[in-house]
Amino acid sequence: MPVTDRLRDPEFRERYRAMSSRDARFDGQFITGVHSTGIYCRPSCPATTPKPEHVRFYLTAAAAHEAGLRACKRCLPDAVPGSPRWDLDDELASRAMRLIGDGVVEREGVPGLAARLGYTPRHLGRILTAELGAGPLALARAHRAQTARALLVGSDLPVADIAFAAGFGSVRQCNDTVRAVYERTPSELRALARRRRGAPEHGDAGQLVLRLPARAPFDAGGVLDWLDARTVAGMEASADGVFTRALRLPGGPALVRLEADRDDPGVRVTAHLASLADLPPLVSRVRRLFDLDADAEAISAALGADPALAPSVAAEPGMRVPGCLDPHELLIRAMLGQQVSVASARTALTRLVAALGEPAELGGTTWRLFPTAAAIAERGGEVLRGPAARVAAVIGTAEALATGDLRVDVDVPRDELRASLLARPGIGPWTAGYVAMRVTGDPDVLLTGDAALRTGAARLGLPGGARELERRGATWAPWRSYASMHLWRAASARPADRVAPVPPSGTTVESIAGPARSVVSGRQVRAAAAR
Repeated sequence: MPVTDRLRDPEFRERYRAMSSRDARFDGQFITGVHSTGIYCRPSCPATTPKPEHVRFYLTAAAAHEAGLRACKRCLPDAVPGSPRWDLDDELASRAMRLIGDGVVEREGVPGLAARLGYTPRHLGRILTAELGAGPLALARAHRAQTARALLVGSDLPVADIAFAAGFGSVRQCNDTVRAVYERTPSELRALARRRRGAPEHGDAGQLVLRLPARAPFDAGGVLDWLDARTVAGMEASADGVFTRALRLPGGPALVRLEADRDDPGVRVTAHLASLADLPPLVSRVRRLFDLDADAEAISAALGADPALAPSVAAEPGMRVPGCLDPHELLIRAMLGQQVSVASARTALTRLVAALGEPAELGGTTWRLFPTAAAIAERGGEVLRGPAARVAAVIGTAEALATGDLRVDVDVPRDELRASLLARPGIGPWTAGYVAMRVTGDPDVLLTGDAALRTGAARLGLPGGARELERRGATWAPWRSYASMHLWRAASARPADRVAPVPPSGTTVESIAGPARSVVSGRQVRAAAAR
């Protein structure tokens, strides 16, 4: 395409302008391929701006690899947060990328990936190549290379262990791929990183320490506070800004400790793993838990345009929507949290984990894993308390999860997930929306049926009624999940912290969804919190 025609293309022109200004906000959203030099860079690369005729833009590193390009040694284009497009979109390519990041290709191959998405391997390859510039094998290969690079520069693991952890079939395959992508051997990559940043941190025996980058601004404290308010004793622990929990990964039980990175926006992860092959799925799940790839600048610009939300957006930059580490667990937790306070839900969950959770010796301490759906289906009636209809709904849902009649996972289309949940007894619009928000990362959920959310809206001068708030919230699309977080935080804020006048009357109701800062008691208050 002639240069003049290329610059007439609005998308090319916008990306070329961002690249020319070295705007770091676009890092990870696209990749600049410079075909005159044979390298690809992040938009903020400090190298001399290439001429338009030498530039092609790619959505993934795999597409750049397929075009014969190698990663820039100067800007390390894959050492940045992922594309926020994968959080915003719910198309086939987005769901495939979530599964590839979770290590499905390494565990089940391309046929397994295709089967999960409901396509033949050949048709899936055609779609991904058309949309992302690379097929599933190339996308998985790029992901393995990026995982290997992260381990080489962020840990002191032997190269042989890194090759296995990243999903390569052999050390030689790892060496060849890293050399092809980065034009450096694994040892050279590690030596270069140590010259730049010093030696990586060392954990205790059996521990692996990693840093996961986030898009700035990043409110790590907000997510950690959210997790702290919902800590389930025996399975989780939270103190001084550090959240620790036991969880089940494909290769076995794991213990993970999460805290804000002290040096850069991001999360510091310390893990005990049963298998190094569990590292990619763990990284993928932690990234979703902390919503690390969200485009905070775009979200703040959109929500800050509403005068009622603007003070909260300015006071809480980089707010994230917490994801989850286990979709089945999240659904059970949400169902047990319906119509009760955070404290009551935590009590019920603690009892459930103590009675049915599998014990695991991790890091020198005995922890408990969240019960499997099969265990809850079989013995939940012995443990769960409350109305018989609710207990029956939880047990029935657990049985459907165990048999596969109900699928709740990151690759399930959001509309399909909501519909399948709403079809089940005991699950209403609040739970279906809440699960879609946290499991699939749906950025556009406004749970107007939540009493605490409406309380927060009223405190910010927004309509307090569900219908009126729904109409007002239409202007916040596609970021209504983030608006929900601002409203929940406003509901839980102490008077001195509030960013808008408090109405002269009204009852604050704590929600399982909102941050827990006050004690809720009384039958009338619990009834008002009904979804």
